[in-house]
Amino acid sequence: MLIDAPSNLGLRPPAEGAVPGCYKTPGVLRDLGILRRLNASDGGVVTPGRYVGTWRPGDGVRNSAALASYTRALATRVAAVRSSGGFPVVLGGDCSISLGAMLALRREGRFGIAYLDGHDDFRHLGITDHVGAAAGEDLAIMTGRGAGDLADIDGLRPYVRDSDVVVLGVREAESAELRSAGISYVTSESLLVPDALALAVSTFAGLDGFWVHVDIDVLDPAHVSAVDSPDPGGLDPSTLVSLLRGLLSLPGAAGFELTVFDPDLDPDGRQAALVADILERAL
Repeated sequence: MLIDAPSNLGLRPPAEGAVPGCYKTPGVLRDLGILRRLNASDGGVVTPGRYVGTWRPGDGVRNSAALASYTRALATRVAAVRSSGGFPVVLGGDCSISLGAMLALRREGRFGIAYLDGHDDFRHLGITDHVGAAAGEDLAIMTGRGAGDLADIDGLRPYVRDSDVVVLGVREAESAELRSAGISYVTSESLLVPDALALAVSTFAGLDGFWVHVDIDVLDPAHVSAVDSPDPGGLDPSTLVSLLRGLLSLPGAAGFELTVFDPDLDPDGRQAALVADILERAL
């Protein structure tokens, strides 16, 4: 079941007075026929609160009150789809939508996450002077590192344990903090699909299931550059499709989300068409 999560609450403004364009992604993908192409039913839209661009160090997480409200609302929608027997496919939006999915699963039991991302999204006050944009902190937040307004909703910190996370496709330069925390990962530079799937199988063994998160910046910008932070050295589309098909075929796959594609940075629509094609091939 397809759920639109057009939230940009977790990102910095791309320029003064502007807002991140990733909120447009669900609409663009629907215009490309993704509902029909996935043969999916329609789970509707979870509408975010107002984006506030002003922020300074020491303010906590940008848009934190709106993010907390959105996390609860998205968790409720994901849970409703799962309780009806559906498989939620969530179209974001920025990476902070992962908090809603993991809160929903935490309420069910003990779940892991396959986190496909070019970055570790692991910024927290233990390693930096201040936090700011939740889309660069969501893995830290969901593993319990962060203020309680986002990291401890309903007293459920952490939403996922460090040992139940596997990060795939992170750039080598981004992996040091994951290594220090003991979180399993495979860099984009060394990723082989069979080995990555074997790591996922061992990581998620004995759990109630796992979520699949995809920040499309896991791809090399030679293929998709319309993202918040394009960095070289990423995966190619065929590798991403093979990895996703393998993960989604494993027992316990509980849902999927796509994040951070920005249609404002794709004026001719070619990259959106590629993203839609990847989703169709993978799902």
